[in-house]
Amino acid sequence: MRKNGEVSFGVKTTPMHNDYEDIRRVWLEADGLPEIEHAWLWDHMLPLAGRKDGKIYEGWTLLAALAAQTERLRLGLLVTSNRIRQPAVLGKIATTVDVVSHGRLVMGLGVGGTVQPPDTGGIAGENPAVAEYEAYGLTLVPPGEGIERLGETVTILKRMWTESVFDFEGKYYTLKNNRNEPKPVQAGGPPLLIGGWGRRTLGLVAEHADIWNVPGPPHNTVEFVAERSRVLDERCAEIGRDPAEIARSVQIVISYDAPEAAREAALELIGAGINHVVLSLPRGYPEGVGRWLVDEIINPVRAELPD
Repeated sequence: MRKNGEVSFGVKTTPMHNDYEDIRRVWLEADGLPEIEHAWLWDHMLPLAGRKDGKIYEGWTLLAALAAQTERLRLGLLVTSNRIRQPAVLGKIATTVDVVSHGRLVMGLGVGGTVQPPDTGGIAGENPAVAEYEAYGLTLVPPGEGIERLGETVTILKRMWTESVFDFEGKYYTLKNNRNEPKPVQAGGPPLLIGGWGRRTLGLVAEHADIWNVPGPPHNTVEFVAERSRVLDERCAEIGRDPAEIARSVQIVISYDAPEAAREAALELIGAGINHVVLSLPRGYPEGVGRWLVDEIINPVRAELPD
């Protein structure tokens, strides 16, 4: 991993309304461009926009396939829903991907689908997780329970990646004689990225995470990121952790017609303390989009940064 004071750039391909071969093409191109340091998928089962019957691929399966075909990129899901897989099953999946990638996995995690008030989040005032979870037999939980479950998952993953055998008795999950061999390639396990912005989530970030990620619009404004970053600093102070140990990450959805908007947003967010920038590609990836990102966004932004 880079030092947290340095800025890294990555690419995100949302596997929605796209063909596998197009996603694969973008990742293979990015793997050959050193200016792009990381690549990301997401963790949804139904499209969040566009046609409801559109194509979408399961994130971890696709990530394993791309991990096997790339050589350099750090990679992960931005972010894994903690509501879809049991924690120990997720730990085994992540271990396998870290081995397949020769130690390039970043473990992205989020609370996942929770029960929200009817006037918040989602598309057109609706919570998109409702239809997705109903379609796949998954259950929404209250936000507080979701955060507690995420905390237990983090503990289980870290123990799976470092201990030979262990039991776990939590409020929500119980394991007896868990063994996880082989261990991840990365000593101690993959670095942990936690996405979210609530105070309780930021407490988990402060305690456990190597990277904190703020999702894309509408939450990636400079004002929101700066305010939430101050809250993260407070949570770190409460437990005696140096906040500089945690990289600050944000997603920027780019426009192929207006790269200057992404350049401006990146510079403003970097000025607010962001040092891990994920450029999210709209569906329908043009040929050579990786080189375009480098030439139109990444290199021009780097040229504006102080030495």
